[in-house]
Formats: sequence, C-alpha cells, structure tokens
Amino acid sequence: MNNLNDIARKFHLQGTISDIKPLGNGLINDTLRIKNGTPGAPDYVMQRINTDIFPDVDLLQSNIEAVTRHIRHKLEEAGESDIDRKVLHFVETDSGKTYYKDDKGKFWRVMVFIDHAKTYETVNPEYSYYAGKAFGDFEAKLADIPDKLGEVIPDFHNMELRMRQLHEAVAADPKGRVAEVREMLDEIDKNSEEMCKAERLHREGKLPKRICHCDTKVNNMMFDEDGKVLCVIDLDTVMPSYVFSDFGDFLRTAANTVAEDDKEIEKVDFRMDIFEAFARGYIEGARSFLTPIEIENLPYAACLFPFMQCVRFLADYINGDTYYKIQYPEHNLVRANNQFRLWQRATAKKQEMADFIGSLT
Repeated sequence: MNNLNDIARKFHLQGTISDIKPLGNGLINDTLRIKNGTPGAPDYVMQRINTDIFPDVDLLQSNIEAVTRHIRHKLEEAGESDIDRKVLHFVETDSGKTYYKDDKGKFWRVMVFIDHAKTYETVNPEYSYYAGKAFGDFEAKLADIPDKLGEVIPDFHNMELRMRQLHEAVAADPKGRVAEVREMLDEIDKNSEEMCKAERLHREGKLPKRICHCDTKVNNMMFDEDGKVLCVIDLDTVMPSYVFSDFGDFLRTAANTVAEDDKEIEKVDFRMDIFEAFARGYIEGARSFLTPIEIENLPYAACLFPFMQCVRFLADYINGDTYYKIQYPEHNLVRANNQFRLWQRATAKKQEMADFIGSLT
C-alpha cells in the first residue's frame, strides 16, 4: 500500500488519500481507485500503463492530452455545463507530465474520478444507438484538432498488412495446418482485393484518415444517473485511422448473434437491428464532417472487420497459436470460422445496409 501511496503522491492531487483499491475489470491496464479523505475533494483513478501493448508512453499520453484538451475547448465554446464530467481530466506530476515512471520502470497515470457515473455492458438497439451517436460526436469534435497525433499501434487496422501476415504464415506453415484450411484460404484470397479497398482509396487521395477511437464498445462510454451519455472513455487507442475503424469494429462484436468463439457456426448471423441503430446514431453524430465516399462505404466497413478478424485468427492458428490466448487446440480455428461466417452473413446484407444508410442521408 505504501508503494501505491508513494506513486499517487507524485501527482498533484487535491485532499488526502484515505484508501487505494482495485477498480473494474479492465483487460489491458491495472486500474485502481484513490479514495479521498478530504470532504469536497474528488476521488481519482490510477492506472499502471501496459507497456507491452503501448511501449511509447510519451506518444500515448501526448495523444490523450491533445484529444481531451481539444474536446474540453469544444465544450467550453458550446457553453456546456458540468464539463469536468463530460471529458476526462488527467493529473500532472511536478515535471508537468501526465505520467510517472516508478523505480521499477513501470508507468502510471492518474485521472479525476467521475462521480455518479456508470458504464453498461448491454448490447441492444437502444445502447447501440447511444454508442453510434457518442462515437460519431467524438470524431466530429476532433475533426479540426490542430495537433498531429501518432499511431500508438501502427497499422492496427491495415487490411493489406493482415493479408501479408496471413500469406507469410501460409508460406511457412510451421504446424502443417494449411491443408485443412485451404478452402477458407481460397475464399479469402478471392475477396482480398475488395476488402483491401480502404488502403487503395487512401493512396488515391480519396479517403482521409481521421482521429478515431479505434476501440468502439458500449462499455467505453460513461452515462450519468439519468442514462444520458457523459463522455467517451478508454482513450489509449485514439489515433489516426479511417472512420471504418470505429464503425466496423463496433458492429463486428455487437451485431454478431453469438460470441466470436461460439462453435455453433450455423447460429452466427449479422443483426440488422443493431446495425440500423448504430448507423443512425453514428451518422447523426458524424454528419458534419463525413464525406460521400466515407458514407457510401459504411456497409463495406461492417463487412471489413469480421473479414479482418477472420484473417488474424486464421494466421495465428496456422502459426501455432502464438498471439491469441487459447483454451483448447482448435480455439483459433473456431474463431476464424465464426468470423468467416459473420463476414458472409454481413456481405449478404450489404445492399440492405446501403439502402438504410441512403435513407438517413
């Protein structure tokens, strides 16, 4: 406890520390709540940054500082009230940085705890609409950010890179697994040119990179006690990307009728009710900056992400399961089959998606 107290005191906190306890169930960073012993002073959230995933902590925090600063400015311009609950606020150390490196080489950061707020795990049309609106609005606020942000995970959603990685795995075939997945590989190769469209459009100057969240989940939003969205949270992955990242990544998980590793592949389907709710909210939030080519390709984005995840799971299976944790030998193959089926089901509904998008614009 003394060590955690010592680390917390490196930050400019108001009041006194009464307790430090684990908070939530995050998968990436260790998260703790600092309880304040001084009446009227805020509690804080302290996190140990996972440098295995985010090795460049200075870039990570620089991105986050730029984004939160710009959003705060937008809220002030709009005359919003209760701004401290509508954008995350990170606390500085004596050095003026929003992170601290301890004597063991671990990196820490502290932000103000947003009181009387909650997150939800619920994925239904109502919360999908809220998510679409919140993430669309988030991108809209950052459309004119003057700062140049870096890619904390370079090529995170680069489909061309994922195809190269798959081809490298196939060429090496270290576990002799290629023969059993040849049919799926052939189908992937047949469609890879279409699915790599985003990179081509970008090279042609037709598709811009935006500042995107890149981890769009329902539980990455804070709600107030009345059920209204306060702010978008978990900003580690905020970086330049195509809008397809925020649109497609949400739908890959939310619109699947089953979990991504469900073995009953015949139960996999793409939920149009989730798509329609999220798309409606997203376009409402992002309409101010979206170009016609971005809007036109939102159905492509919904198909792209299950295809991309299928390729990643399949490459890992062929490589001998070196990246994703598995619970049994065929786990990555099951995941790949599941996502392959989801891509097929989404592709079958692509025209229906396009018609719905057309009705909104």
